[in-house]
Amino acid sequence: MIQKNNFTLINPQTGNLAFKLSYFKENNPFDHLQRLNYYSLIWITKGNGNAKVDFSEYEFTEGTLFAFTPYQPFMLNASHLEGIILNFHPDFFCIHKHQQEVACNGVLFNNIYNPPYVTIDEISKSTFEMLMDQIKKEMQNPALAQYELLISYLKIVLITASRLKTEQQPENQIETTEIKEPFILQNLKNYIETHFKTKHAASDYADMLAISPKALAKITKSYFNKTLTDLIAERIIIEAKRELYLTNKSIKEIAYELGYNDEFYFSRFFKKNADVSPQLYRETVGFGKADT
Repeated sequence: MIQKNNFTLINPQTGNLAFKLSYFKENNPFDHLQRLNYYSLIWITKGNGNAKVDFSEYEFTEGTLFAFTPYQPFMLNASHLEGIILNFHPDFFCIHKHQQEVACNGVLFNNIYNPPYVTIDEISKSTFEMLMDQIKKEMQNPALAQYELLISYLKIVLITASRLKTEQQPENQIETTEIKEPFILQNLKNYIETHFKTKHAASDYADMLAISPKALAKITKSYFNKTLTDLIAERIIIEAKRELYLTNKSIKEIAYELGYNDEFYFSRFFKKNADVSPQLYRETVGFGKADT
């Protein structure tokens, strides 16, 4: 890739990527499995294909904006793509700490029930193009308070994309002739959110919903394109990552709070789902105390 298509800000303390804007054309840099230790926004401006993300597959077209969290596995299958990539490390901007300001956590990122993308419509397209252009200019000619200005632009990107996705979510919701199934799914979401720290088995949730495990598995796969076991695991991993990044709790303590008495079993579970050990995740993604 030509150098002028990459604009990178490095954290001087760690030497790691803090913030990056890049453009890709003709080649597809995501044609193999990715597990990046920073947040990624990937805007497909030309092309279409198939995306493999976590345990699911999605078709995508021109105008799709993907949002991936650190170490979330993904791959884009397409012969010809053009687009813009915005990467930022949690040390540069932590979405958990700034949730009240940006409210993208659970919408753009860390949403286990909806596809990890939003469609950039024609009205929003000019806004995103303007923002990307401003970010590019600032990174080409850094001046006083560059960090603060880039954070401001990033916040606008995240807020705009989150609003778009919130507006588009009704289109992503389940269409069915049966009223019973969406009610079951809403209850399932609530039960997972309430009990994921103590109940890890799919059968536990089937019992709570008074439905057979087989029937619930069929509904979950049909509506979320994931198994119930996958949904439970993803929710646990989201919480584990948050604790690893935002607190100084030991891995043993985090494991116990998430319902695992065996620290080593939890570590194997985490590595299986995040492709990295809890300790390495903490070390590479960064560590920031919750009160900073």
